[in-house]
Amino acid sequence: MKRNIVIATITAAALVGGGTATAFALGGDDEPSAAGRSSVQLKDHDDRDDDRDDARDDDRDDARDDARDDQDDKAEDAAEAKGAKVSAAEAIAAALKSAPGTAVSADLDEDDGALVWDVDVLGKDGRTWHSVEVDPGTGKVLGSHVERDDDGADGDDGADSDDSDDAAEDARVAAAVKGSSVTAGEAAKAAGGKGTVTSVDIDDDGSRVDVWDVETVSADGTEGHWNVDLGSGKVTADRSDD
Repeated sequence: MKRNIVIATITAAALVGGGTATAFALGGDDEPSAAGRSSVQLKDHDDRDDDRDDARDDDRDDARDDARDDQDDKAEDAAEAKGAKVSAAEAIAAALKSAPGTAVSADLDEDDGALVWDVDVLGKDGRTWHSVEVDPGTGKVLGSHVERDDDGADGDDGADSDDSDDAAEDARVAAAVKGSSVTAGEAAKAAGGKGTVTSVDIDDDGSRVDVWDVETVSADGTEGHWNVDLGSGKVTADRSDD
């Protein structure tokens, strides 16, 4: 459940009403991004990526080109997994120290040639969501953003049906995670024997939430998808993509 995090602007009207809020930011325009501060910088593949994109845009059906693309993708995945010296479970633990609550997801992301662990945490108040960025090389917290679940709930700021759907999904996922016996960190550890964990998320199919969706990458770059039961911690292969 990848969340689009926004930082709300606190208006004068909100202050007059007696409300209080705290805004979080990573820095001004001159501040480097969290990715820029990450200790894990990947090799510049811009030229190769451009060439690959051009080849894909041509929609060529040559099997050798497809196989070469697959090998390139696997090589990149393997390089990213190898570059993450800090495991998913360790990144989650670091994020929770910075933003106490319940971890809902962790993703190893590439941003401008750098690797960053992006961990979503539901705050202890059950409404505030934190997106915490952790350095995959050192485990240092690089920054965080905050979003409250009740932003726009009164409809005065133009909230639409999509906002309502998102809020309903958030509430469903939050309830499932808080009531589970297996945390995101424990799910990452449980699936760790399958390869390097690069993503831990809640599998929400719209009707029930009962497993963690864990993605792994093997030494040769092969991706694996696993379900970790929220109650028992049992790991099974995810066949939904087959």
